[in-house]
Amino acid sequence: MRTSTTILSEVHYGGTLIVRVQDAGLSGADDATVLEWAAQQGRVLFTHDVSTMTDLAYERVLSGKRMPGVFEVSRDVPVSLAIEDLVLIAECSLDSEWEDQVRYLPLR
Repeated sequence: MRTSTTILSEVHYGGTLIVRVQDAGLSGADDATVLEWAAQQGRVLFTHDVSTMTDLAYERVLSGKRMPGVFEVSRDVPVSLAIEDLVLIAECSLDSEWEDQVRYLPLR
């Protein structure tokens, strides 16, 4: 699972549409496919997959491919804190601010 269903079911902030990989028909897809889909859709990606997603995201950047941004959320982060950070990101930033970056939650 890319992100916690609990987190995503709690966050639908101010018209920001959150789409789960499963709902986009990408359940079981490899990370490269998910990153390509996010780039094509112009979507920042939130993931629990800290083992391989980071390297693939930076490979996209180095090869000149679009990478709208990745936020990696450790499974150890409490759901309430992850929700708080996601709302903060949605409220206080533009998607373009995260282009070509990998960030980690919690933000603190």
